[in-house]
Amino acid sequence: MPLLGGIRPPIAVLCVLILALSGLTAKVLGPTGDTVVPKAVLSSQRYFAEDGAIALRSSIDERLADLERTATAVNAGSPVKPERVLSDLSRAYQKWTGTTVLDLESGEVLAARGETIPLAWLDEDTLTGGKALKPRIVRLETGDVRLMTMVVLEEPGQPQQLLVAASSLNVPDINLGPFRSMSVVAEDGEVLATAGFERAESLNSDQERAELAFRHQQMTRLADQAATRTEQHPVRAKAPGSRGYPGVSGTLIGGEHNGRVATAGYASLASSDPDDKQSVAAGLGLSVVSLLPVIRQEAGQSDRALLGLAAAGALVLLGLLAVTVLWRNVQRPLLHLFLESRRLARGDLHRPVSVPRRGEAARIGIALERLRRRLTGDDSAADLPAQRRGLRTGTRGPLVITGALLLLWCVPVGLLLNRTDATVSVPTTIVNDQRERTDMMADRLRRALNEAQADLVSVTHLIAEGGGRGTDGLLKDALAKHSRYQSLYVVDPSGAVSARAGGEPHAWSSGEDQPEVQVTGKGGKLPVLQASAPVAEGKGGTLVGEIRVQFLNSLLVRPGLGEVRVVDADGLTIASSGGFTAFEKLPGEALDNLVRAANVRVGAGPVENGLLIRGGGKVTVAAAAPFSGGGVTADIGWTLVSRQDAGHLQIAPYEREDRSVLAGLLGLAAVIVCLGWIHLVVVRPLRALATSAEKLADGDLKTVLYPRYQDEVGAVVRSLELLRQQALAHRQNQTHRTADPRVGGK
Repeated sequence: MPLLGGIRPPIAVLCVLILALSGLTAKVLGPTGDTVVPKAVLSSQRYFAEDGAIALRSSIDERLADLERTATAVNAGSPVKPERVLSDLSRAYQKWTGTTVLDLESGEVLAARGETIPLAWLDEDTLTGGKALKPRIVRLETGDVRLMTMVVLEEPGQPQQLLVAASSLNVPDINLGPFRSMSVVAEDGEVLATAGFERAESLNSDQERAELAFRHQQMTRLADQAATRTEQHPVRAKAPGSRGYPGVSGTLIGGEHNGRVATAGYASLASSDPDDKQSVAAGLGLSVVSLLPVIRQEAGQSDRALLGLAAAGALVLLGLLAVTVLWRNVQRPLLHLFLESRRLARGDLHRPVSVPRRGEAARIGIALERLRRRLTGDDSAADLPAQRRGLRTGTRGPLVITGALLLLWCVPVGLLLNRTDATVSVPTTIVNDQRERTDMMADRLRRALNEAQADLVSVTHLIAEGGGRGTDGLLKDALAKHSRYQSLYVVDPSGAVSARAGGEPHAWSSGEDQPEVQVTGKGGKLPVLQASAPVAEGKGGTLVGEIRVQFLNSLLVRPGLGEVRVVDADGLTIASSGGFTAFEKLPGEALDNLVRAANVRVGAGPVENGLLIRGGGKVTVAAAAPFSGGGVTADIGWTLVSRQDAGHLQIAPYEREDRSVLAGLLGLAAVIVCLGWIHLVVVRPLRALATSAEKLADGDLKTVLYPRYQDEVGAVVRSLELLRQQALAHRQNQTHRTADPRVGGK
């Protein structure tokens, strides 16, 4: 018989799959090796570091963009004294520790403001070559680290000047929450800036000081490890097909102190995303490391081991019964028919056929016995069918019994074992991280809107200076440069549009009481977000930029946060990381209450809030963070809301449930594949063979039997064809013997 044909291969494969699945079941449903820190907590630390890296990269890029806007306005207008440039720059942006204007020809300092900027780091490589005018990290004599950003001022008829601005390289100004610390790390592992570490003199006990020393030690150690790992290429550092953060990121586990394990997430500012190639911060070799000591998790493993072994043993037992049913009711009768039919085809007609008890095998066995008797001249062949007519139960019965036995294991394991409900315990760290990351996302969105309004201010300066391109040309250039806008237009005091670029303008409500960022468009498909900046006196009017909703939606997409929405003061949706209808309400009263609670003024203002929502058999982690801080969005009244199903987190109960479902599905797949294989290769051909054999036994000697399979069924078909030919020859011989006496009598 061929190796892959017949009844034996699918039964053998079923045995192998059952044994393999039982071993896998004992492993995945048994004890897990991750008992120190839950995987969900580690993943949350990585997401936190990624968010910090995104915020730091945006902050550094914004500083360079601020200088470039200033340089564009100065270069396009009439000559301005260096002191005036620095004064306007410090008034517009309060982010510089010191600014200086140099004469590039003589090296003379023309103007300076704030702290004194050392100039020893300025060399030919800084001003020329492929990395000319790129931001540089400089350490001062005091030990502080400064980020030096520079642009060239080219006023008409004046020598070139270099504007240098120094700023602190700080950890992003985000809420780190209790016990978390964050550091900015150079490519050699040096910690350049930290946040979240309390000062030793503010602590009240030796235990707290020891805890602080432990955190400092772990940050230094893990920062060095993170710097080594971030040296990898962002593409090669990830598993094939993985997505998410475009740079190198991961998690680290440090030492233990007082029952707390140091966990860290790290993320490099470098990126493989083509959209981030323009980022100057990505080329600085910086990384962000987030450190959080968490309570060591210990879970009993003996009961899990017994459960895994019990499930595996039950599968082996039921599998043994199922294979036994197939062997006794399908394989053995078929092999017996193969041997009996081959014996008859070779001419051994003296011994009666041993007929199987039931099914198609019994029908074929009866047909073989009738053919044997007909070939031997026994006239009792016609009475044989009546003796066994009640035994035609079919071969499908054993398949059904086999499937039922295996389903007795697949269904309970997949649908009943390790099921979770709304009582699942979620680590407090997960809720805290959801709240703090939501606040971080709100700050990122607030900064993006402030930056959008700052872009408009720079464009108004260009409009005030005038130029050969005209207002329409300036708006077209600005729209092509800033993809966050879908249209730009100038509205005069009467409300008429005097210049425009991009899409069709919407109505703008002007007035002293109107905010600089407005949201309109109720009743439409999308909200209309408008930012504005007044044009300089003498020109009149207001420059309005309509921000694309898709731009805001793209900022809200971050792994590990679930669905993120921006709602206005009335709780109506303005933007979302997923699909949404303009100004729709939040799904569920619990989220509405969460937004209201987050906007209750506590101390200096509203604060972020988070909670677990239990109901409907599931747990949801939700958080809300109102917009706070400076800029045009300070009093906008928006709130960022995030929610995610706890079932998507890597928490032990949900992982066990997923593993149980996987084991059940694998068992179901094995049943379908193997039993389907047997049905297609054995049962269907055997039923057709039984019908052909009965027709042959009833006297149909004209129909030729062709074997379609090279297996046991095909061998029986070949034997029946030989028996048909023998029966046809036997009939012809009888006819000739009957006709010969008549010929002799004539």
